Amino acid sequence: MAGHSKWANIKHRKGRQDAKRGKLFAKLIKSIESAARNGGADLSANPTLVTAVQKAKDNSVPKDNIDRAIARGAGDVDGVAYTETFYEGYGPAGVALYVHILTDNRNRAASDVRSAFTKNGGSLGEPGSVGYLFEQKGQLLVSGDEDTVMLAALEAGAEDVTPADDLWEITTAPSDLQTVRTAFETSEIQVDSGDITYLPSTSIELNEKTAPHVLRLVDALEDLDDVQAVFANFDIPDEILATLDDE
Repeated sequence: MAGHSKWANIKHRKGRQDAKRGKLFAKLIKSIESAARNGGADLSANPTLVTAVQKAKDNSVPKDNIDRAIARGAGDVDGVAYTETFYEGYGPAGVALYVHILTDNRNRAASDVRSAFTKNGGSLGEPGSVGYLFEQKGQLLVSGDEDTVMLAALEAGAEDVTPADDLWEITTAPSDLQTVRTAFETSEIQVDSGDITYLPSTSIELNEKTAPHVLRLVDALEDLDDVQAVFANFDIPDEILATLDDE
């Protein structure tokens, strides 16, 4: 949907300028370690690890850090076992939030997530309360002229292409993410980012009053060490997004 594309692009830009890069690196490293522990260190046999490593590279995580994370996950050196789970809830304006967690302490994670919801006008829901609104997909952000991007996406088997300001958002089946990415790179189309995401089936449009409250809750959740990502079903009109992007 268009709103998701716009927000994905702004999140991408803000991520590039994230002052909390150390925290971002830690989350990316945790994702690599977890993927290696669950699926092994062989990149050719572990697509989840491939995606985690590529996302770390996209965000300039040093190779040595990546290699050490894989080694810890594979058990070659001491590491931590992380549990993956999702928390579900609602934010201001009835926005649905699907929160991806990787944690070594589920009690701490639950307490921190519940507190973030409560302090920022949201409410934590029961399992299944909003998860059905989201579908797992692969997502790429690429740059290039429309005809070239559209042709490459069609030939690679992408599901959808949506404009996102000066970028293009490419949606794929989760299992096709790396194949489509490789096709773009082979066609010399710049890939700015790629990841497995959860896209909402419906959206809620926010206004100038509700948008800051929802974003405050999203920021509070994303700031938690145990939170890998926050997926939500809000849309923000261009004129409001412009003011937020300038902040």
